[in-house]
Amino acid sequence: MKKIHHFVNGKAFEGDSKKTSDVYDPSIGEVSAKVTLATKQDVDKVVDIAHSAFHSWSSTPALQRARILFKFKELIEKNSDELTKIIVAEHGKVYDDAKGSLTRGLEVVEFACGIPHLLKGEFTENVGRDVDSWSIRQSLGVCAGITPFNFPAMVPMWMFPIAIACGNTFILKPSEKDPSCALMLAKLLTEAGLPDGVFNVVNGDKEAVDALLENKKISAISFVGSTPIAKYIYENAAKNEKRVQALGGAKNHCVVMPDSDLDQAVNGLMGAAYGSAGERCMAQSVAVAVGDIGDKLVQKLSEKVNALKVGPGMDSNSEMGPLVTKEHLEKVKNYVDIGVKEGAKLAVDGRNLKLQGYEKGFYIGGCLFDHVTDQMRIYKEEIFGPVLSVVRVKDFESAVKLVNNHEYGNGVSLFTRDGDSARTFVNKIQVGMVGINIPIPVPMAFHSFGGWKRSLFGDHHMHGMEGVRFYTKLKTVTSRWPSGIRSNPEFTMPTMK
Repeated sequence: MKKIHHFVNGKAFEGDSKKTSDVYDPSIGEVSAKVTLATKQDVDKVVDIAHSAFHSWSSTPALQRARILFKFKELIEKNSDELTKIIVAEHGKVYDDAKGSLTRGLEVVEFACGIPHLLKGEFTENVGRDVDSWSIRQSLGVCAGITPFNFPAMVPMWMFPIAIACGNTFILKPSEKDPSCALMLAKLLTEAGLPDGVFNVVNGDKEAVDALLENKKISAISFVGSTPIAKYIYENAAKNEKRVQALGGAKNHCVVMPDSDLDQAVNGLMGAAYGSAGERCMAQSVAVAVGDIGDKLVQKLSEKVNALKVGPGMDSNSEMGPLVTKEHLEKVKNYVDIGVKEGAKLAVDGRNLKLQGYEKGFYIGGCLFDHVTDQMRIYKEEIFGPVLSVVRVKDFESAVKLVNNHEYGNGVSLFTRDGDSARTFVNKIQVGMVGINIPIPVPMAFHSFGGWKRSLFGDHHMHGMEGVRFYTKLKTVTSRWPSGIRSNPEFTMPTMK
């Protein structure tokens, strides 16, 4: 059985732990490897290593740090096929989707390559007579990232390229469900010339997470995952005097207006709801049918969901792969059962999908509910699977109210041909990322990713300039060079004259 360890100080690191967790090939439902789970003592050792590497790395000129990231970018492009296959093998998503997610992570690396420009401060001459003032951004120290299973390349790359470009050292705790991609990225960073100890990968469970939260040498924590865990990370990181960005759950709505291009809306919903088997924090899991568009929308969706091609991720004909684990498969099926009991109409039932030759794989077909209400659990809670719920409302104002009343505020889309509706929607909606005739409004790397309400705990979104601000601290300097004239002591609040 293949064993997966950590990557610390530029090489493989076994640690002292005997705890392991199974890594599955979800397409066939069999264990493919055992991953070692770090103890608190293991984590503390890695933090000490990263802390020791910080002084030298933070003193390295930003231009030299950028050159290493340029080389890292080149190596990702060179090894993109291997990285993509690793994602497919351990997560299950189809090849093209996995490659697309790798590309979105690579875009953050490209953004971080511009760090010499992004770290420039501001300067004001003569804020007072012969007094100048300027600001600079400096690195924090050791930073850590705790990332989910659904994007083993993209989400870590929202974090560490900017963190290390800004002069920090970094410890990544990836999901133990699919750890191999993070380890290969670490090896590529070393090959690119990153000094030992600057980037480290530690696999683990709650014990490792708590060790990261409690260690006083860690200055900042970044997290992506469910809302209950995001809240836990936020509270405990803050309690231990760290800055924190913790992205939580989502229940993304797609509002379909009667004047919309219905085929465009349906195609957008299909990719947004069933791509990556719905295991996306930006998945559109609620379609809001406004006015009399509901019957046509459900009819067109039903036809396409029934025709959805489900199969192994490496099969070029597959449009949707398996779920990541058997436990998650059962959780999603249970939500479908709940929806039926709650009285929603199950227009398409994918629970009994069987694939010849892959009977043990973690597969479920696309599921589509109609006549869902805002009081149902399948509407309120994040399912994180290929389940789309259609909610019918009478008008535009009701749709806006529905979205704004939900506890999550991650992403939302509006399909319409009316510019006034679109502008009003953007202005009034209480959600962090908004798409107009765009089904998955994920910002580019030079903007920032993050939600509102219980989809984000902390003040900063991820990547873009928000990432630079998060991974640096601001220092403002006020300076006067003495002349031959000696001034007398002043005992009042200084003002610039």
